[in-house]
Amino acid sequence: MIPDSLRKNTMTKSVRFDPVLEANLEQAARALGISQSALIREAVARRCEEVLHPSLSERSRPVIGRVKTSGGRARDTGKAFRKLLAKEKTE
Repeated sequence: MIPDSLRKNTMTKSVRFDPVLEANLEQAARALGISQSALIREAVARRCEEVLHPSLSERSRPVIGRVKTSGGRARDTGKAFRKLLAKEKTE
């Protein structure tokens, strides 16, 4: 929730919702005991944070589980790891 001291610097935006989303917004805000505006602000703030400051796992996703072999080919290390685990279980 935005503190009163910061409300002076807020802007009004107009957003259009389809009927289903509007109904979901009303229900969710009621379930949480907050205003629809507060729910929208929290959702937008969370999404902006995800986009502008992704988590380490999101930033690492393109490279995690990949290795470059000496032959210049990338291979999925997950497959090799599962194979190793399966081998250890049988021994």
